Amino acid sequence: MTSLRKTSSPTSSKTLQRSPCVVSNVLEIIGDRWTLLLVRDLLFFNKHEYKEFLASPESIATNILADRLKKLVNEGLVGEITHPENKSRKLYYLTAKGKDLMPILVEIVRWGAAYLPETAEMRVIFERIKSNPDLLKAQILESLEQWEHQILNAH
Repeated sequence: MTSLRKTSSPTSSKTLQRSPCVVSNVLEIIGDRWTLLLVRDLLFFNKHEYKEFLASPESIATNILADRLKKLVNEGLVGEITHPENKSRKLYYLTAKGKDLMPILVEIVRWGAAYLPETAEMRVIFERIKSNPDLLKAQILESLEQWEHQILNAH
C-alpha cells in the first residue's frame, strides 16, 4: 500500500499525494470531468457565479458543482468572495495558480480543434487559438485582470 504524504511547499497542493508521479498527483486535483470545465468557464466564458456555472451546457449537478468549487478553493486554484450586490451569494475567480492552467486548456482546445467536430460554442475560441494563441492568452489575462480590478479591489 502506498503511503499518503502531504507536500510541504507553500505553493504545493493540499491534496495528499498517493504517488511519486507528478502526472498522477496533478490528476488528483484536476483529473475529474468537471474541474477543468469550471476553469474553462472562468477563463474563456467570464463566468463567476454559481448560477452561471449551472447554466453551462454540460448540466453539472448542484451537489457536484458545490463539491468542485469547494475543492478548487481548497486547492488554491479559485478564490471566492461575497457577492457585492447579494451577501447570500459568492463570486468565484481564478487565482494565479488557477490561471497557470491556461496553457493546458489552450492545448486541450487546440487538440480538440484538430481531432473533434467543431461546435458553435467553441468556434470563436478555436479560430482565435489557430490564428494567434499568444494574443488569445494575453487578452484572456487582461480580461481577468479587469474583472479583478473592478470587483476584487472594490470588495
